[in-house]
Amino acid sequence: MVNETQIQEAADRLWNAWQSNNPAAPVRDLIGETDAGAAYKVQEINTKRWLGGEERVLSGRKIGLTAKTVQVQLGVDQPDYGMLYDDMEVMDGDDIPWSRCQQPKVEAEVAFVMAAPLTGGHIRMVDVMASIGFAAPAIEVVGSRVRNWDIRLTDTIADNASSGLYVLGQTPKRLGDFDPRLCGMVMLRNNEPVSVGAGAACLGSPLNATLWLARKMAAVGRPLNPGDVVLSGALGPMVEAAPGDVFEARINGLGSVRAAFAKE
Repeated sequence: MVNETQIQEAADRLWNAWQSNNPAAPVRDLIGETDAGAAYKVQEINTKRWLGGEERVLSGRKIGLTAKTVQVQLGVDQPDYGMLYDDMEVMDGDDIPWSRCQQPKVEAEVAFVMAAPLTGGHIRMVDVMASIGFAAPAIEVVGSRVRNWDIRLTDTIADNASSGLYVLGQTPKRLGDFDPRLCGMVMLRNNEPVSVGAGAACLGSPLNATLWLARKMAAVGRPLNPGDVVLSGALGPMVEAAPGDVFEARINGLGSVRAAFAKE
């Protein structure tokens, strides 16, 4: 049984890694490898730390572990979630300083921006579709405070679902203007294809993932609200980044988005 002291120690380890930009050892030695509840308690401690100061405000949520292959690898049967903060957003076309990255890897995703709140205990797919203002292509720069990405389920949940930075494309589309399930994706690194996929790779559809998230957020008291960004999950394999790399993700029906890393 994981106790509160172990949960606090795990939170402190990851918090210090965030602050120092120096990756730490995994936290599963403190909270085990499979106790998702304990891992979310760790995440919540550090969420309250960030929101308790004036440096950050919530800008949305991210969904991780949406690919069935990754779920099998980590021994889970559902995704996980993490918080997005306003200072995680990078403008399309801006160089990302390498100092802002923590062992970065890049994923292409469909982002949804909410126009209405999703609250209550009986959120349905129709509620999700009615609450989405628009969709946009997105690149998520995931990061890990755990040294060498040596993670299991509890490590990534506790580490805010391995959140890092994100870039939104500037071609917003209504839901009826593209097919979230069938939209194809190709991601280029320095003009060479490195990842391909489609909406169906994300729990069958990015909308399925968003419904899962909306229900979870309502249940834990952090419901999705107007203006919140939802990074709905990777459409294809994530790819390691290096200084000087330029990534471009193209999603059928949504357009493209770019993430460029500054040279060291």
